[in-house]
Amino acid sequence: MSATNKVAVLKGGRSLERNVSLRSGAHAEDALGRLGHDVVGLDVGADLIERLRAARPDAALIALHGPDGEDGTVQSLLEAIGIPYTGSGPAACVCCTDKALAKHLMRGVGIPTPDFHSLAEAAIKELGAGEALGSIASSLGFPLVVKPASQGSALGVKFAQDSDGLPGALVGAFSYGQKVVIERYVKGRDLAVSVLDGPGGPLPLPVVEAVPREEDFYDYESRYEIGMTTFVCPAELPSETTARAQELALAVYELLGCHGVARVDLMLDERGELWVLETNVVPGMTATSLLPQAADAAGIGFDELIARVLQSAFTRS
Repeated sequence: MSATNKVAVLKGGRSLERNVSLRSGAHAEDALGRLGHDVVGLDVGADLIERLRAARPDAALIALHGPDGEDGTVQSLLEAIGIPYTGSGPAACVCCTDKALAKHLMRGVGIPTPDFHSLAEAAIKELGAGEALGSIASSLGFPLVVKPASQGSALGVKFAQDSDGLPGALVGAFSYGQKVVIERYVKGRDLAVSVLDGPGGPLPLPVVEAVPREEDFYDYESRYEIGMTTFVCPAELPSETTARAQELALAVYELLGCHGVARVDLMLDERGELWVLETNVVPGMTATSLLPQAADAAGIGFDELIARVLQSAFTRS
């Protein structure tokens, strides 16, 4: 990689996380400018390929959240037109974005993740799967978390405290996607471990704990509105718990084939056990995002973080 590159920052797009993506992209652009790169910000739309070909960047930094940016779509397009890009490749994106698939893969190698069932909306309409809800609830136990299989930023995540609340939770989650994950609720502490590639390979960063100030549940609004959540980094944990959380995050990162950077979300239950919830291949770069906080706690400033993320575009094997 040359000292100065022309970098296209892909942001915005059409997902429900558009505003967060625009903010992430803007922060990344500022850092790239300070690093001396020639920056082209692209709000992703139907003319993306045309604009990329006109810009002829040396690399694309992906700050595009939600579908298109995290499900492998834009990664596949960039590979098709020969532009190096940051972060994970299409296969890893697919594995991480489909929460049900990721959980099956984790269960297959013994990585702890809460018990779950996945349910497609079509199965309810065409196969009578609604009749199985009682059995699903009995096997998992209440309360339950119901979430879209392919959304991020806690979008569409609902709670069902009992059987009366389950249908409404399903309707709410299905409004964000055609497949949902019904998961055993883990009461405990909300943790995140970001993994960043470096000269020595993937490095797990300090653990971040998100502590909502008003609600028991860390939702979309509390994640992105300053003041609604207290973030503690490094999280105040026993050293063995910190080491175990980082070990699990690195194992998930490698299992799912991630590259460059990713964030693994976990829960620490009341018995001290850790459970992996999901993996985000395009972590946020906003003022309240967890990756920049973790990097800062590791002595990695925001500009250096962006430099390392950009480097991942040129180190893909």
